[in-house]
Amino acid sequence: MLIEAVCGDLTREHVDAIVNAANSSLLGGGGVDGAIHVAAGPALLAECRELRRTTLPDGLPTGDAVATGAGDLPARWVIHTVGPDRHRGQTDPGLLASCFARSLDVAAALGACSVAFPAVSAGVYGWAVDDVAQIAVDTVRSWAEQHPVDASGREHAVTLVRFVLFSETALEAFRSALTRGSGGSTPS
Repeated sequence: MLIEAVCGDLTREHVDAIVNAANSSLLGGGGVDGAIHVAAGPALLAECRELRRTTLPDGLPTGDAVATGAGDLPARWVIHTVGPDRHRGQTDPGLLASCFARSLDVAAALGACSVAFPAVSAGVYGWAVDDVAQIAVDTVRSWAEQHPVDASGREHAVTLVRFVLFSETALEAFRSALTRGSGGSTPS
């Protein structure tokens, strides 16, 4: 699996799936969540409302992930995940790691080969970007080791993970995490 980090706009990524740092309501919010909902248009909100009406009446739990279509975005799917909020006492790194692992599980089940992530929980949820970067990179690497791509390039294999970051500071944190124990991953 190729793992890379870039500074950019997640809503413009031409990948199979982008990951939304959502809130549990799935009905939009600020930051990455708000930007994705605006760029995707009303179809995304309609799908999220249907999820709430049917399978997730209490909202999406922290650390879990669920997919919808991507509306007007260049990606095919949006994978919504709810990161832990340090301001609410959610300081377990396992919850944050679960956001990345569960998102990759969902992506693989969809047949997505390329996935773009934001720095989940590094914004208003109060996690230090260096911590998010290390947890994210370690989790993606671990997930890749547990889901190797064979020579035939299985059709349900995630082969590219791109961290799309909002600032040079975040980009540097992710590049630094990628450099540590780079075991086949390539920072870009």
